[in-house]
Amino acid sequence: MILADQFNASWMGAAGHAQAITPNLDKLSAEGVSFSNAYCQNPICTPSRVCIASSQYCHNHGYYGLSGNANPDLPNLFRHFRSEGYRTAAYGKLHLPCAPRNWIADDVDEFGDTYESADNIHGQSEFLSGLERDGLRDLEDSWHNSKNYGRSGIPMDAMPSQLPLERTQEMWCAGKAMSFMEESGEMPFCIQVSLQKPHHPLLPNPRFWEMYPEDLELPSTWNLPPNGRPSHFREQWEECRKMQPEFGQPGEDIEALYRRCWRGTLACVTQVDYVIGQLMEFLDERGLRDNTIVVFGSDHGAYHGIHGILEKAPGICSDEVCRVPMIWRIPGFPGAGKECKALVENIDIGPTLAELCGTREMNYADGKSLCPLVDGSVDSVHEAAVTENAWSKAVRWDRWRLVHYPAGMFGAEPEGELYDLESDPSERVNLYDDQAYQEQVRIGMTLLTDWLIKSMRVTTTPMLVQTVKKLGESRVVPQESDGRAANAFQPGGRNDLLINYL
Repeated sequence: MILADQFNASWMGAAGHAQAITPNLDKLSAEGVSFSNAYCQNPICTPSRVCIASSQYCHNHGYYGLSGNANPDLPNLFRHFRSEGYRTAAYGKLHLPCAPRNWIADDVDEFGDTYESADNIHGQSEFLSGLERDGLRDLEDSWHNSKNYGRSGIPMDAMPSQLPLERTQEMWCAGKAMSFMEESGEMPFCIQVSLQKPHHPLLPNPRFWEMYPEDLELPSTWNLPPNGRPSHFREQWEECRKMQPEFGQPGEDIEALYRRCWRGTLACVTQVDYVIGQLMEFLDERGLRDNTIVVFGSDHGAYHGIHGILEKAPGICSDEVCRVPMIWRIPGFPGAGKECKALVENIDIGPTLAELCGTREMNYADGKSLCPLVDGSVDSVHEAAVTENAWSKAVRWDRWRLVHYPAGMFGAEPEGELYDLESDPSERVNLYDDQAYQEQVRIGMTLLTDWLIKSMRVTTTPMLVQTVKKLGESRVVPQESDGRAANAFQPGGRNDLLINYL
């Protein structure tokens, strides 16, 4: 599983982007199946990554913020595959709950976060130590490094990196994954390679920076006024207009900054594509192509100048952030180059892998296996796809996308956004308050309510077994694989719903 951080679903030639240079992703798409309507479950890193690894929605696993305390009882796909006899590893910007110990550290044979140790020491890792040892730490280009690249935080501006390509975070991750596969021999493996780019800082290797012209055309919505958008979006739009260039010329106009950021973004995309090419070549050279599933995706999308926003927040407002790339290369799949337009979610990755690999079912998962979509036996597995913040929720169905902000978030009345993605794919016109579209608002709100009710997990006091006496019969209910068990009045899991509580 290759995850690129903050990768917009449209930033690939295979997705129809006229500027992005992505030959390896295009080839991967041509060899597999691309899900063009895949959605993340949260628009920021940690909660989205917990969703992917646990196959559960945020309101079930409980994470909505960055990093935080780890819940060792929360299951994950690494634990699942390790229990099935797989060697497991995770490398890169894992960005998971990490205190007092990283959530997945004890579920992988090799833990390789590039920015923190398994015991929650930030700034300590094999990757960073290697750069320090070789006198390259000051040139590191993917984390908080202000010595050579600007201010103390992560810069918004873009420039070519000074770090040799072979020492970048992305190449380190690829190298570790290749070594792990070599060491696995005949044992099956489950590896996540989590690449930092194209998340900020936008510091691509010069090789990729020079592939894009200085006068690169900007996204068509870069200067579009945020009319009809919620207040936090408008405020962010204004803040971006006030940003001062960090790597540009004094007195340059705002358009020059935006163009440089866009150039840096696409160059980072191409750098990610290059590293993916290295991994694919390795699989081919080692004879692993025909028995290795490859999944490419992202934790969330991004703006990077689209709609005038230079980062990803507030992400839930836009399809640009909620929709993510998802490409599967599956050995023996007969429909190479297939595009599937059905709605799918990042939480579907785990259950799909489990079915493809013939392991036991992930009975703790909220996601669905995508195998029926891949083989064409069904047209859909989700009625709607949902991205959620703690307060705000976004739902995509059919041609529509609705975002709901409850009363009290911005004012006394609830607010929202409604877009017709068929006639308005750039989401320029908010139809939420238009009387002609109130039926669509009602449908979207109903879908959100139904989704929350149907997907909410039952949480009870964990116990090993519980003898349940109900409706005149006794039965022993084993503990669910996610550490939960039933009592006499609640179902123990999705497969044990008592009719009284449906």
